[in-house]
Amino acid sequence: MLRFKFAGCLALFLLASIATHAQAPKSLSLKYLLQRVTEAAPALLTDSSAILVKDAQAREASLNWLPNLKLNYQANLGTNNNVAGPYFGYGIVPSNNRGVRDESNTTTVLSNLGIASLDWEVYNFGAYHAQNQSASAEVEVEKSRFARSKYSLETFTIENYLQLMRLQELETIQLFNIERNQEIRRSIRALARSGLRPGVDTSIAEAELSKSRLNYIELINQSKQVRLQLSAISGLPYESIIPDTTAESKLFAQSAQVKMFNTDTLNHPLVNYYRSLYNSSIRREEVVKSSYSPKVMLQAAVWGRGASLDAEQNFKPLHSGWGFQRENYLVGLGVTYNLFDIKRKQVKLSSQKLASRYALNKLHEQRTLLTAGAIQADANVNTALERLNEIPKQLKAAQAAYRQKFALYKNGLTDIIELNAALNLLYRAETDHVSAKYSYVQALFQKAVAENQVSTVINFLN
Repeated sequence: MLRFKFAGCLALFLLASIATHAQAPKSLSLKYLLQRVTEAAPALLTDSSAILVKDAQAREASLNWLPNLKLNYQANLGTNNNVAGPYFGYGIVPSNNRGVRDESNTTTVLSNLGIASLDWEVYNFGAYHAQNQSASAEVEVEKSRFARSKYSLETFTIENYLQLMRLQELETIQLFNIERNQEIRRSIRALARSGLRPGVDTSIAEAELSKSRLNYIELINQSKQVRLQLSAISGLPYESIIPDTTAESKLFAQSAQVKMFNTDTLNHPLVNYYRSLYNSSIRREEVVKSSYSPKVMLQAAVWGRGASLDAEQNFKPLHSGWGFQRENYLVGLGVTYNLFDIKRKQVKLSSQKLASRYALNKLHEQRTLLTAGAIQADANVNTALERLNEIPKQLKAAQAAYRQKFALYKNGLTDIIELNAALNLLYRAETDHVSAKYSYVQALFQKAVAENQVSTVINFLN
């Protein structure tokens, strides 16, 4: 008797130790998973880099008003053997000087020239402002594109998280189904050994058990694939991505509040993106208008020259050419305008207006799609809720039918075919229950996505 008591105490101690040290896998909340996706998703990292690029380009555009101040110094050794006649000067040629004589003279002359020139577009009828506004609009486009990508990734994450919850429940149901098939197999074997059941029933039971195990393997594979997809965008090990099974019950408890939240399509990330594209196109129209306007230019130059050739055309020693012997300055204010720019402006502005109209139509299209999606989501929520309320009746009836058929089979009052039919009916009712819960939660999140209330639904899960 003492030996049995000692063995019992030892077994209880071992079970307590195992329960203490064995830790159940920690579930991962949807809110934390979305936070990790925002921080680690490669697509979002790329889009955030694009924002930095547009910011840099905007800073570059803000400096377009700066003038050009060029410094030039040159020392030249050559001849001064010119002929009279005009020419076009390319580069910095402030003035011409003497050097024309009756006979050819190829004596070497040393000269040096230092120039400081200023070229400033002081006024261009708002072109600088239009360029800055257009650059800022491009930054907003990139920011809204980032927000759209983030929202799309959140939607993708939520859908896969819900899918993982569904698969996890299906795995549990499949384990129960395996246990039921094992129980049926044990009963058939006992009845077959006693001669109350034919041996073929054992083979049928083995086949059903094997099929249920294969289904379980397939579910495990599907769960792994979903976890791998979530791991790729969150940076988390796929083994650690275990959904919180209490999320569904929390949403069911808050279903009344979820169905009543206000629609916010005005600030929806998808709407903001197309609105930013339209605004950017309008800013480009302003750039086109101002880029063909007249330009007021301020130009100035200061230069000094020296040469080994004096005013009487005497060729002096080369070293006398160093240093500046004459200094000059030139200041001018001019207006430039190309008359043919009128036609260029009309054509280019017409093209840009068409682009603006396209962006505006896309904005209206997106608003229409979101409105239709919100209406459809409401209908899906109501349908899923009705289905969810009806499913428990089917499940209860299927459970009762299976228990009755199993009892009748063990008493020899029915055959294996009817028992398997009852088992399949129960399995389908259980999977339909999971699908109904999944459809309801999925419809709630689809409504939240369409109405820009994802964060509100996520807060219900805390």
